[in-house]
Amino acid sequence: MRVVAGEQRGIPLRTLKGNDTRPTSDKVKESLFNRIGPYLDGGIAVDLFAGSGSLGIEALSRGAEHAYFFEKERKALPIIQQNLEKCRLTDRATVIGQRAERSVAHLLREGIKVNYLFVDPPYELKEMYELPARFEEEGLLADDALIICEHDRQTKLPERYGRFTVENCSNYGSISVTIYS
Repeated sequence: MRVVAGEQRGIPLRTLKGNDTRPTSDKVKESLFNRIGPYLDGGIAVDLFAGSGSLGIEALSRGAEHAYFFEKERKALPIIQQNLEKCRLTDRATVIGQRAERSVAHLLREGIKVNYLFVDPPYELKEMYELPARFEEEGLLADDALIICEHDRQTKLPERYGRFTVENCSNYGSISVTIYS
């Protein structure tokens, strides 16, 4: 796994060994960021269920101003930090060792407006796809925000999260990526 494009293009990223996290493949990541790339111009990215941090790091590499990484798996936190250091992005990143469900309260306290929300939970945790609705209800999403959900192709996501509607849904074998704007 590597950074696909941008300032840190080609830098290899570490992942946690075992099945505690499931990294997004380079092919899916490249296709996803080719779709949202024109929208990446500064702004705040939030990588929920960060794993190795590859989605947030890719957003930073392509122009996001700052990224917040939420990951509950303690063993993954040093991996995210090492990847950020390798990419020289630690000054533009905040790694938070807590469950994604707590991200709303954390970001509300910080007064953050999110421009790019990446939601990529373990596929069996379908209830986690309700988190974007909470972000919208609490006013955490900027007017021009994008919500990007990676999910099992069989999982049906809602047509909208408040004012955000499906812009695109692409399939990659058994994986789907749905983008809301």
